[in-house]
Amino acid sequence: MEFNDVIHGHRSIREYEDREVSQELLDQILDAGIRASSSGNMQSYSIVVTKDKELKKKLYSAHMEQSMVVDAPILLTFCADFNRMRKWLSLNDAPVHFDNFMSFMIGAIDATLAAQNCALAAENAGLGICYMGSTLANCDQIGELLKLPPNVVPVVGYSLGYPAENPAQRDRLPNHGIVHYDQYRDYSDEDIHEIYKERDEKGWKRYMDIPKLKEMTEQLGLKNLAQIYTIAKYTKESHHEFSQTVLNYLKSQNFMKNE
Repeated sequence: MEFNDVIHGHRSIREYEDREVSQELLDQILDAGIRASSSGNMQSYSIVVTKDKELKKKLYSAHMEQSMVVDAPILLTFCADFNRMRKWLSLNDAPVHFDNFMSFMIGAIDATLAAQNCALAAENAGLGICYMGSTLANCDQIGELLKLPPNVVPVVGYSLGYPAENPAQRDRLPNHGIVHYDQYRDYSDEDIHEIYKERDEKGWKRYMDIPKLKEMTEQLGLKNLAQIYTIAKYTKESHHEFSQTVLNYLKSQNFMKNE
């Protein structure tokens, strides 16, 4: 495919054909991920490929019961990983640290860059993906199921396989609403209304066109998309809970020695 077609043709795929992805193609996708930019060329990430059906059934709960977890032939989980590097340092009589929050952030960014490279390579080959925010939100459960050692944290994950659907593309905010030149230019109320106009209209229509989502919206008495995001989807309480989960797991995985 043309590169621009890959970039601009992205869709989140939640339904997959009952068709295996060849190891040759999977290797090509993973190789693309490994060529991603990396801080200091440390490559402080690992990629866990999950095909086992029984393990995917266990991950289904940790991934908030999203159907693609069991329906897709492959799950990819990208982890911030300083376990491997710390072992290398120890074997070479070098100071062994990388056990603080900054190290986690470096690993998380490295993992995310690798994930997007893999995603682009997969879509270029005609496969579909769907990113799952549950990877970080329930990192403790997923880490236990994947048997992650200390200094390894799951950050990004998605399903992977041949699409069995062709959903409509989701809208994106306009370029001028996101890009700042030289310095950040803050937004006026008028700017915000204009930038989010299409999102407000299309997002609301999407909820009204799906009976289950429409019923939920009406039951909660929600009047606009902003209320859906903060009262139904991403509540303050849920974000506090997930934040604590991540912080607790970072501590247990040896990433919070900041003194």
